[in-house]
Amino acid sequence: MANAGNKEISYKDLKALLEKSKNLVLVDVRSQEEVAKGSIPGFIHIPVATVQDAFKMQPEEFKAKYGVTKPSLDAPELVFFCQMGKRGGMATGKAHDLGYMNARNYSGGYQEWSEKEGK
Repeated sequence: MANAGNKEISYKDLKALLEKSKNLVLVDVRSQEEVAKGSIPGFIHIPVATVQDAFKMQPEEFKAKYGVTKPSLDAPELVFFCQMGKRGGMATGKAHDLGYMNARNYSGGYQEWSEKEGK
């Protein structure tokens, strides 16, 4: 549980992960309407209200629904985000409750991302 205290990830660290990691699972937990206005490249969309059910799915069901391999409980690169951090934090907490101890929240959210990326 080395990462249990570090439940958040910064813009800089997320940007570095996006550039070099092949294993990053980046989950946008906002509404479909919010996602339609823009998101962080490489994301999968799992609304916050469905995060718990999604991460309880069998791996085959998860892959069929979301198009990516379900992360293992010890996956080092599982990041949730929303617009400003609150829902991402809730989703991260739900993931932790299910045993995803390395799950992190990008607390700046899409708002910070779009500002820094000039979107």
